[in-house]
Amino acid sequence: MPEVTTPYAPGTPCWVDLMVPDQQAALDFYRDLFGWQGEVGPEEFGGYSMCALRGKPVAGIMKTMAPEGAAPPPPPHWSTYFSSADADATQSAISANGGSVVSPAMEVGTIGRMLIATDPQGAFFGVWQPLDFPGAGIVNEPGALVWNQLTTTDPKAAGTFYRAALGLEAGPVSGMPEFTGFHVGGRAVGSVHGMENMPEGVPPHWLVNFAVDDTDSTVDALVRAGGSVLVPPFDMEKIGRMAIVQDPQGATFAIIALNGTPES
Repeated sequence: MPEVTTPYAPGTPCWVDLMVPDQQAALDFYRDLFGWQGEVGPEEFGGYSMCALRGKPVAGIMKTMAPEGAAPPPPPHWSTYFSSADADATQSAISANGGSVVSPAMEVGTIGRMLIATDPQGAFFGVWQPLDFPGAGIVNEPGALVWNQLTTTDPKAAGTFYRAALGLEAGPVSGMPEFTGFHVGGRAVGSVHGMENMPEGVPPHWLVNFAVDDTDSTVDALVRAGGSVLVPPFDMEKIGRMAIVQDPQGATFAIIALNGTPES
């Protein structure tokens, strides 16, 4: 499913965006790394950039907003958004099941409604109710979003929460019974993992994965551009070759060269 022509089923990751102090530097970095085209957007939307691949939107990049009061600004980070048929109903379900709403549901022009929340273990995520804009126009191909994975202190509790709040079903992935995926309509759309292999101090989080043609050469290009490698390229049986990296401003993401075509 490289090009998306229909709305995402509720619960499916439909969009990702990046918040960084230097928006233009990020636009330049991801242009060179993934071939994205984007520019600083209109003031009425906070300069939000819609980055495109082959003319189709694939990700957003925005400048870090100073929080109210004396709170420090959030660190650079990628966010995952899940599609919803009703953002207000999803917001109520999040609160009713132990999550916390960080930014309540609000209109984004005529393109949709969004909110930001955390799950009970503290992982941030977004919710997107599409109006004029359904989400990413290209997925599952080099330079585009291919997977979203939750790393958490309590995978079982997280599975219960995301089922109640977003309709995700946690269970084995076909052909990989040891691997716990999140499913929508029987199709794997993400995964959940424990914190066993995480360095001390890393909080629960959703990790954004982008597909690439060649993991090793992409890592080399990232390092030359000022990025850093957290987990060097490694082979995942039946899946592909993966690495976990940071961009020059410190936002973490993963890249993966798939062995085959991902499930669509």
